[in-house]
Parts: sequence; structure tokens; C-alpha cells
Amino acid sequence: MTATTQQPAPATAPPPTAPVAGLRARKAARRRRLAACGVLMTPFFVLLVTVFLIPVGTAVYLSFFSDDQPGLGFGPERTVFVGLRSYAAVLTDPTFLGGLGTVALYCLIYLPLMVVGALVLALLLDSGVVRLRAWAQLGLFLPHAVPGIIAALIWLYLYTPGISPIIELFAKADITIDFLGVHTVIPSIVNIALWSNLGYNMVVFYAALQAVPREVIEASVVDGAGPVRTALQVKTPLVRASIVMVSIFTLIWALQLFTEPMLLNLSSPMISSRFSPSMYIYDAAFTRNNYSLAAAASVVLLLCTIALSYGVTRWTSRADAQEAR
Repeated sequence: MTATTQQPAPATAPPPTAPVAGLRARKAARRRRLAACGVLMTPFFVLLVTVFLIPVGTAVYLSFFSDDQPGLGFGPERTVFVGLRSYAAVLTDPTFLGGLGTVALYCLIYLPLMVVGALVLALLLDSGVVRLRAWAQLGLFLPHAVPGIIAALIWLYLYTPGISPIIELFAKADITIDFLGVHTVIPSIVNIALWSNLGYNMVVFYAALQAVPREVIEASVVDGAGPVRTALQVKTPLVRASIVMVSIFTLIWALQLFTEPMLLNLSSPMISSRFSPSMYIYDAAFTRNNYSLAAAASVVLLLCTIALSYGVTRWTSRADAQEAR
């Protein structure tokens, strides 16, 4: 009788529970991150759709339709599709093209003065040359707290002959100046915008300068750099991102020029009701009741703003890439 020995059954490997559990934990963490991002981004997308996409879509729609009267004009108005007729009317209108040229000249004067002036003031505050920095910041920022309409009215009073103390003071010195003349009206508008917004942009630059590491500034001083060289060659390159941001926002704001010339139009024949593209849009919509023309002009102005902003961004990105090389 032979005894048979049974071979022990091979032990089965435990199921890979650890890798599966780790994979499930990573997926759950990813879902939680996506949910958190969705919750945080929901207000932004709601505002984007409500404040930007819906108005832009409405303007585009209105630009392709117009209210026309059939026959000899005795029938009821009806909305008809006009295609690109409103865009052709806008782009061939000398007043709209003249408004674009006026805004271009305004930007050429206003942008450099705003960016350079705000940066210089911020550098002076950061250098410690100016005493009582908090009071200086408050004094420079206060004009920005004044509403644009009120600021324009204040300067309209100062620009109007017969009631302006500034013009009267110049007259006592045998100096005749017309702030709302053909050659001075744009600089006068630039002055109002500078007075209102210079302090705000100065605060932006000053906050960026406060984030510059003090070790870098101390190293430049040890290397023998003076205050001016430190400001121009050390601090200014380190706040380039803020300079680009302020430049883009200032450009976008300048292209929407409306409040100042709209109020100065009451006292100066040099400022027409279509002085700027925004005034042209206002006149077309609320004076001539041509909503299709106003919508087309709005879309053209939006495209110009996007193109210029994109050009500034691309130019600065290319300059950064060349410096990195």
C-alpha cells in the first residue's frame, strides 16, 4: 500500500488592494479639486456671461438688423436683415474715422504721461525721498475718489473764460490762453484724465515695488549703484508685469473716452457731439435712434480695443523672451 502525499496548494497572491485604493483616492482628490475650482470659478463665468458675452452678442445681433419702413414711408416699421450695411456706413463715415483719429492722438499723449508719471511718483515714494508717505499717497489718490462727472465739471469751471480764476490769473500777467481751443482741447482733456487716475496707478506701482526683495536693492547699493540707477535698472525691470498691466488697462480706458468731452462739449465748439467713438455711439443710439449703426460702431470699437490690447501683450511677451535668451 503506497501512501500518497498531497502537495500543498499554492498560496494565492493577495488582491492588489493597495494600488487600487491609491488610484481611487487620487481620482477622488481630483474630483474634489475640480469641484472646488468649479465653485470658485462660477461667479466669474456668471459675470462674464452676464456683463460681457450677452451685451456683445446683443450688439452683434442688432448690427445686422435695422428698422425700415416699406413703400414711401407710410407703412409700419419692420425689422429687416441688412447684413454688413451698418458696418459699411460706420467705416465710411468721416466723423467716426475722425473720432478714431482723435482718440489715437489722445492715447499718444495720455498713455506715456500716465504710465511714466505714476511710475516716477511710486519710485519717489519707495525711495524714501518723500516724507509722510501715507499722507502723500492719500493726497495723490483722493482725486481718483472724485466721480468722473464731478471732476469734469470742476475742470470745466476752471477752463471756462470769464469765471475761471486760472484764466484771470494768466490775464493779469498778459498771458492769453484758451484751454478749449483747437490746439489745446485734447491736452486739456488729458489733464483731466491725469488728475483723476494718476494716483490710482501710482498706488498699483507702489504696491508692486513693495514686493521687490530688499536684498536685491541692498546688493545694488553695495555694488555702487546710486538712487537713480537703482530705480531705473533694478526696480523698474522687476515691476515690468505691473507696467504692462497698467498700460493695457489705461489703453482700454482711453479708447472709451466719453465723460470729459461730453461735458466739455457744452462750452467748446471744438468738441462736437461725435468727438470720440463712444460719443458717436451715444449720438447714433439716443439722438438719431439708429440702434443698428450704434451697435456696429460698438463692435468696431471692441475689435479695435481687443486688437490693440493683444498687440501690446504680444510685444511685451516677445521682449521678455528676447531678454531671457
